[in-house]
Amino acid sequence: MAAAAGPLRGLVRCSQLVAAGRFGGLPRRRFHGSAAAAAQVTVRDALNQALDEELERDEKVFLLGEEVAQYDGAYKISRGLWKKYGDKRIIDTPISEMGFTGIAVGAAMAGLRPVCEFMTFNFSMQAIDQIINSAAKTYYMSSGLVPVPIVFRGPNGASAGVAAQHSQCFASWYGHCPGLKVVSPWNSEDAKGLLKAAIRDNNPVVMLENELMYGVPFELSEEVLSKDFVVPIGKAKVEKQGTHITIVSHSRPVGHCLEAAAVLAKDGVDCEVCVFVLSFHENPH
Repeated sequence: MAAAAGPLRGLVRCSQLVAAGRFGGLPRRRFHGSAAAAAQVTVRDALNQALDEELERDEKVFLLGEEVAQYDGAYKISRGLWKKYGDKRIIDTPISEMGFTGIAVGAAMAGLRPVCEFMTFNFSMQAIDQIINSAAKTYYMSSGLVPVPIVFRGPNGASAGVAAQHSQCFASWYGHCPGLKVVSPWNSEDAKGLLKAAIRDNNPVVMLENELMYGVPFELSEEVLSKDFVVPIGKAKVEKQGTHITIVSHSRPVGHCLEAAAVLAKDGVDCEVCVFVLSFHENPH
């Protein structure tokens, strides 16, 4: 029981209720699920593939942010893209989130599809007016006449040794703002598929990544490795099938939930683990 201390205590209590017959026969739900594996790809490389494929697919797509071009990105997400697409598609900006976010939002209103990278979402607070009052509201306030197809992406939440100003999680903040679609991938499949879907979406999308997951490899199927693969925004995904209880999470904690499910399985509790979309505010169009 010691292994179930802290966050697992409540789940063990659920196992006791299951054993007592309190949660029998819950209806199963249908979600998108992962296919058979073909290759191992890190979350970092999955994001890089998504950017590369969408830059190649649509000349209106471009990436801007601090150190995204010549330095290949602070976390190497944009590795090799500046050499391939040049200064007009991969743009290094000054250290001014308020400035380059405003440029990106204006470009989206003018018909381009910018991907605006924040070195950490903590710094997106410098540009909160452009994100919340301009990007999120314009599609609605124009009655669908002016779409704002922009992606705000970068690492969010706690990492290792990055101190107080780099460690906050803004999932709840952005998830409560009408006009924004907010996604938070866990594995490489989610990262690639959601980023591609976000770039193609006519709504502004906030993509909250996790720095600690960038170097983690996951198995991907041939379907996911295809350039046509996208994960539809607004649909949850089952990471583990189960019949007794459902555990729902997003981003890095999904891994903790899978570990919790393994602990509960020893007590005879069959857990379903699902990844969900944080927020889905569809604008009129």
